[in-house]
Amino acid sequence: MMRSSSLAGAAGAAILATSVVACSLLGGPLAAHDKSAPAAAPPATPAEAPPVEAYKFTVDPRRDADVVGVVQITHATKDDTLTDIARRFSVGYSEIERANPGVDMWLPGAGREVVVPTEFVLPDAPHTGIVVNVAAMRLYYFPPHKPGELQVVYTYPIGIGRVGWKTPAGVTTVMRKVKNPTWRPPGDILKEHREDGDPLPAVVGPGPDNPMGNRALYLGWPEYAIHGTNKPVGVGLRVSHGCIHLYPEDILQLYEMVPIGTPVRVVNQPFVFGWSRGELYMQAFGSLEDDRREWQTAEHALLAKALGPSIEKELRLRNEQVRWDLVAQLARDPRGVPVAVTDPSASLEQALADAARVQNRLPDGAAWDGKTDLPMDQKTFEQVLSKVDPSDASRAAADAPQRDATGATGVAAAPRSGT
Repeated sequence: MMRSSSLAGAAGAAILATSVVACSLLGGPLAAHDKSAPAAAPPATPAEAPPVEAYKFTVDPRRDADVVGVVQITHATKDDTLTDIARRFSVGYSEIERANPGVDMWLPGAGREVVVPTEFVLPDAPHTGIVVNVAAMRLYYFPPHKPGELQVVYTYPIGIGRVGWKTPAGVTTVMRKVKNPTWRPPGDILKEHREDGDPLPAVVGPGPDNPMGNRALYLGWPEYAIHGTNKPVGVGLRVSHGCIHLYPEDILQLYEMVPIGTPVRVVNQPFVFGWSRGELYMQAFGSLEDDRREWQTAEHALLAKALGPSIEKELRLRNEQVRWDLVAQLARDPRGVPVAVTDPSASLEQALADAARVQNRLPDGAAWDGKTDLPMDQKTFEQVLSKVDPSDASRAAADAPQRDATGATGVAAAPRSGT
């Protein structure tokens, strides 16, 4: 099994130990937050450009356009945590941790250089509807477009199912949309909390204590949904019972754009390849802990399979050769930064050297206000993980449809037991 991010893995283990985690990180209010604006960053040097918003991109099929966005590098202030910077730049916990090995998540230090991985190789899947790559912990939405118009893609970081309750792979459909969903805890969770002396209400209505957040897209898989969360720190971690949750500001955007009937395709692609600027790029995330494919013993064969027949054909047409030594290096030390694996001079170090140096502030047009849910320090984070309330999409609303997975194919998850 490929090495995963150390702290994200530790966080997942902490959640498992609580035995009460479910669909979102988790009801109950956080410790009181300072709602004042975060401390201003030091004045930017002339070399620092404005940061780039990293959620909406144009895909031109007439050109090499499998890679969107740019890697950005900024500098932490004395008050920053990496989770602050991640939220500011629309990336998740694991993404920011993976891109900055050895950097303390909670005390990176004033002036510390921070890699913000906001360049993305699109998943190997049809560019229609919603595509979720659980290995990347990222969702992509390809809205319908008219003939002759360029394709647009929106992308957001997500939280996914924890070990033992993984988010299933396969194809389904958005069946319903609900604003301000109500959560009704299942009987086993109610019993567990009563026995622990921490009884839950039978119904959790809309509001800050609702682990479903303020928007939900219910899927053809009856026990799964794409929804918000009242614990944004869980975005980018394996914290749910299989549901997919987004930052509050992101689910608001997605909810308004996605119509009922939109196809949803969930894939598990730890290593993705795509063309850009005449070169083939690889983005490595590493495999999830419960990925049963033999990445250690059959690494080359699995990576070659990940290329896919269309890329292999294109390599022959372009007379290009893949640098398998570089591919193996990226696979064994995944940073989530795209690197050109057909360029003889390319390397991860060169990709980072070429990254845009940007100011440490909210990008223009950002949906987040820059202060809600902050500050988040290590102590608060550990409190969130040790005092979690379960939720599940199948219990979220009295009128949730109880049907079989009409239109769903290839579901990889084991049958669930009502939690």
